[in-house]
Amino acid sequence: MVEEVPPVRIVIAEDQAAVREGLALLVGTVAGITVVGQAPDGEVAVRLAGELRPDVVLMDLSMPRCDGVEATRRIKEHHPEIEVVVLTTYADDDWVLRALEAGALGYLTKSANKHEIGRAVHAAAAGQALLDPRVQRRVLGAALTPAAATASAPSPEDDAKLTKREAHVLTLIAAGRSNKEIAAELFVSETTVKSHINRIFAKTGSRDRAQAVRYAYQAGYVRD
Repeated sequence: MVEEVPPVRIVIAEDQAAVREGLALLVGTVAGITVVGQAPDGEVAVRLAGELRPDVVLMDLSMPRCDGVEATRRIKEHHPEIEVVVLTTYADDDWVLRALEAGALGYLTKSANKHEIGRAVHAAAAGQALLDPRVQRRVLGAALTPAAATASAPSPEDDAKLTKREAHVLTLIAAGRSNKEIAAELFVSETTVKSHINRIFAKTGSRDRAQAVRYAYQAGYVRD
């Protein structure tokens, strides 16, 4: 008998009622996703995250009272198990980096279709980052600028922190591989992969895969 997997429970935070309700209807048709709440601003999003404990919050950035970046920061601070996927009109460096630094795991623009949104939500629920390609280029570009490298590039001592296996896992993360794919390539269990990733996060000071990818480029483990 195949064990039934419970649907991913999400809250949608969007200040425009028509957009929010349309998203709820659209995303609600994606297999394996259930919309459990809607928030018209960041304050309500934070409150609903605490009350409903969804798996994922689909978060707009430009909202009244409390914007999506601050709402993401507060949700991750108090409920680190809840993942945030940003869905917004903005794709500029400042918004992207601020949202990712606040703890967002995925970042899509509103040009994304329901299948792309569904993939991002399912990926986030599995602890995997998924970024819009345009957003990913901006993040990597910011990580590779001289100013960014001067401000946060790891020292040789930092580079030496990772074992050869951890460095290999990091390059696979940067290549967009899932835990399952990494496990298959290295002929180890997914539990072992998770242990490697947890150590990589701890050693590099990364909160999530997006930050680990930035570290990989800054430290020279991956070349653009």
